[in-house]
Amino acid sequence: MTTTYVLFQMWGPFRQSLIDGHLFYVEQARKRLLTQFENIEAEADKASDDWLKDNSHRFDPDRDDPGSFYEAAGESGIEFYRLLSDMRDQTQLSVVAGMYHEWDKQLRDWLVAEVKRWHRGDMAPEKIWKANFSDLADLLEGLGWKIRNTGYFKLLDACRLVVNVYKHGKGTSLDDLKQSFPEYLPDPNAGTRLAWASIDFLDHTDLKVSDVQFQAFSDAIVSFWKDVPENISEPDVTSVPAWFEKAILKDRAEKAGAK
Repeated sequence: MTTTYVLFQMWGPFRQSLIDGHLFYVEQARKRLLTQFENIEAEADKASDDWLKDNSHRFDPDRDDPGSFYEAAGESGIEFYRLLSDMRDQTQLSVVAGMYHEWDKQLRDWLVAEVKRWHRGDMAPEKIWKANFSDLADLLEGLGWKIRNTGYFKLLDACRLVVNVYKHGKGTSLDDLKQSFPEYLPDPNAGTRLAWASIDFLDHTDLKVSDVQFQAFSDAIVSFWKDVPENISEPDVTSVPAWFEKAILKDRAEKAGAK
């Protein structure tokens, strides 16, 4: 009787702890951070009223135009709204970035821990930590998990690009986001005659993630963890990417040379 060796295992309680931890992060981020921006219209109105109160001593009815005074107060409220709206967008993006990076680290931690159960050496774990998103997808696909055909993979890829653009601004990720996921670069002048004719005119300063998109990213991470195969055995492995195979072979060669 042939023994089938399990190379990667996702233990049920561990899987649930990953999902629970993620959902806790999302829930608390909404509760402690994002809900603070739910009433920015009312806060902008208050800022306008506060401007009037703070500057009422400067108003001279014999010399000043009341209309201009109220217009200045309105402009103060508009500027307050703009700044607070920008802060809300940046906070949303920072929450998305934290969520994505935590998922990314947990995935690499799990892969490394499972590899260390049947392999000795530092090169393979090091390469897993250095691998980019596409490299990791190649590894998972080689293990028999065809994730590239799933909806959650496309969302995770979009989330990766959004986070890279948020962190680095202009660059390859911005170009890729424009090409593959332009919905995260909404035209601020959409619906007006000032709307840009092409997405080429938009850049990292236009990056935004709506509440619906944020939830979609969160759901994608949950779907990913739910879909991790419980057991990946030797017969499931169709192939492994060259970078991983070379790392494994180098570790084995170093181990053999040390004997």
